[in-house]
Amino acid sequence: MPRAIPSSMITALAGGSVELFYAVEMMYDSGPLRLWTGYGEKTINGQTYIGGGELLSISEINDTAELSAQGTSIQFSGLDASIISIAMQEPYQTRPVTIYFGVGNDAIEVFGGLMDVLAILNNAQTVTINLTNENRLVTLQRNNVRRGTDANQKSRHSNDDYFSTVSGLSDRELLWGRSS
Repeated sequence: MPRAIPSSMITALAGGSVELFYAVEMMYDSGPLRLWTGYGEKTINGQTYIGGGELLSISEINDTAELSAQGTSIQFSGLDASIISIAMQEPYQTRPVTIYFGVGNDAIEVFGGLMDVLAILNNAQTVTINLTNENRLVTLQRNNVRRGTDANQKSRHSNDDYFSTVSGLSDRELLWGRSS
């Protein structure tokens, strides 16, 4: 995926010493959970991220020239109990997840997708959470189950009558392009 890299990132990378980081934003029903691979809090794109330090790791993110859905995984260990509680109690499948790569205070998106499988490994010293994520392109492979029927439309929008006359059109003769 082509990315526009801000000039401030290019300048920082050309400098002698740089602070590289990854940041993860996971969207839960109760609100976003934002973590980054440093310590303390960090403001990225106007949002506050909690430092995960060495406790947060991200698998290799593959970017290919052809159109393919490459997934990735994020591993958390030794995090605060409140963060572990969110992972264990809230619905997560098909919720958006975004991974950013950054330099200094600038970041660009390197992965956007949906949370898929969450595995929790608990041992005597620490709790480790492994979250695998699907690329957004996976949604293109799923079947569209919407139908152009009144019942299907009302299941989504109860007051919408757009398809209410469709069923009466199936046996009706329509004269098209000529006078009746």
